Amino acid sequence: MKHLLLVLAVLIAAIVNAQDKSILFLGNSYTYTANLPQMVYELALANGDTIYHESNTPGGYTLEGHSTNNSTLTKIASRDWDFVVLQEQSQRPSFPPTQVADDVYPYAAILVDSIKSNYECTEPVFFMTWGRRDGDQQNCQFYAPLCTFEGMNARLRESYTEMADVNDATVAPCGAAWQQMKLDNPTFWNGLYSGDGSHPSAWGTYLNACIFYATMFRESPVGLDYYASIGQADAEVLQQLAEDMVMDSLDNWFVGHQDVVADASYNVLGSGVAEFIQSSANATEHYWDFGNGQTSTESNPTHNFLGATVAEVEYIASSECGSDTIQLEVLFGPFSVEENPLYEIDVIVQDNRILTSNDLNSDLTISIFDLSGKVILAESIGANTQSTIDINLNKGLYLIRLDDGKHQSTRKLFLR
Repeated sequence: MKHLLLVLAVLIAAIVNAQDKSILFLGNSYTYTANLPQMVYELALANGDTIYHESNTPGGYTLEGHSTNNSTLTKIASRDWDFVVLQEQSQRPSFPPTQVADDVYPYAAILVDSIKSNYECTEPVFFMTWGRRDGDQQNCQFYAPLCTFEGMNARLRESYTEMADVNDATVAPCGAAWQQMKLDNPTFWNGLYSGDGSHPSAWGTYLNACIFYATMFRESPVGLDYYASIGQADAEVLQQLAEDMVMDSLDNWFVGHQDVVADASYNVLGSGVAEFIQSSANATEHYWDFGNGQTSTESNPTHNFLGATVAEVEYIASSECGSDTIQLEVLFGPFSVEENPLYEIDVIVQDNRILTSNDLNSDLTISIFDLSGKVILAESIGANTQSTIDINLNKGLYLIRLDDGKHQSTRKLFLR
């Protein structure tokens, strides 16, 4: 009986944690070779996750073509997608920057605008492709970087990363993973290609699928028991490479940049009284459950726990596109009245600089957050020293937090 209950608990936990995503793939033969969408589906299924996917991938197609293609635009508008994958023709993003700026970037922007106009929470994902095994010999004579895999791959990486950056989108860094494989194991890297030295083999597509799984689900593919047709040993090598490439470098690829991430801290103000300060990313609404039947929807509430020595608080940050929850354990202890020494520290803003004097016998950290909770600046000031910090920020409202390791003080900072 105990064994049965344990099995049920594990199954329930798996169901609760399972993710359900919808993905539209827009590209060409680099996407449909070895059926990349189905491989991503099978990887997700191996972890108890589910994917609904559709594709429009005519051979040799460009982003320019997709921007006016009736099937592409109809599919974009057909549902509220979680992700729409954008893959350009294999050579175009590797051409000289001025040519890419004219022939590629405008159509990337048009497609992202169509995606966001349909559903603002859809995350566009640019499919960073890879250099050809021997470079682009067709165009090598016109542009030297195209003569080698390394040069072509570097230009693809640069173009796809810039497209994602300027369009507030994400990168699936497949080409970067191919580059790393060449550095680690040139023989294995050669096997990522099909016979034409351009399209992916089953191994290359499996690596791409692992990259997409990590990028979209924010989870490592390591340990998933779906190996396609390439065998467990090779699959595990590619799973590990995808983890290293994506999970260790999320910021490089803008992964999760629009996810809601809950974060909060608290200051004890008196016996049973605490103020809560959220520093969540991408949250527009806030919900606090103080564990005593009382709640708040304020961004930074203060609550009286009526003399309690400990309290369990649940905080939910949310937006129209998602939510995230954290638990805070508030410790009051045997409370004795003590002034927060940070309240006495003056912070003066002058000519886009912060002037402050740390009169404490301990180091002081000054952090500035924007209203989404993103840390803009963090500086440490030594004990009993004066400091001038250049901030160079745009006009607007920010939060500035002082922290000496024992106390915190958060204030509003308005730059005119």
